[in-house]
Amino acid sequence: MRLLLKLVLDCTPDAAWRALHSPAVLREVTAPWLDFSSLEEGGLPTRWEADGPHRVMSLAFRRFPSGEEVIDLSHPAGLPEGVRMLRDTGGGRSGVFAAFDRWDHRMAVSPAPDGSGRTLYRDQLLAGGGAIDVLAWYPTWAFWQWRGVRLRQLAPTWSYDPPGTADADAAAAAAAAPR
Repeated sequence: MRLLLKLVLDCTPDAAWRALHSPAVLREVTAPWLDFSSLEEGGLPTRWEADGPHRVMSLAFRRFPSGEEVIDLSHPAGLPEGVRMLRDTGGGRSGVFAAFDRWDHRMAVSPAPDGSGRTLYRDQLLAGGGAIDVLAWYPTWAFWQWRGVRLRQLAPTWSYDPPGTADADAAAAAAAAPR
């Protein structure tokens, strides 16, 4: 099955790129239908910095364990200028999502073509599980549409403060302050 989203988000491409690397944003765009808790030592990071696998437990309705998943991130090269892509080739290892034996999720950001400073966001999921695809297509499509709605709602709240700016330095100092 192939699912697509193509959206213009009300944030800069840098802010969208930063959001794609945030486990908190993943949790927000899938809520209230799904949530994720880390199966890694130390829990979910603030930001996925490194390529490679990250083991999580999916939680249906943010509460009920529904299987182990691997989020296996990479950053494909050779893209057109201005396009950045995050790719997840993990998938379910147990539970509901293990029915998909193929999982290839690609999320790309670039400047919106209208020159507005906003972000063109493209999202493609190629997933398959053989005979289950017929039953899984509509719920998966509906969930993907929900993700699109949530991305649009959340994007205006995303920002990107490069290191060395006053806002970034103030946020870093606040995060380092003893509590």
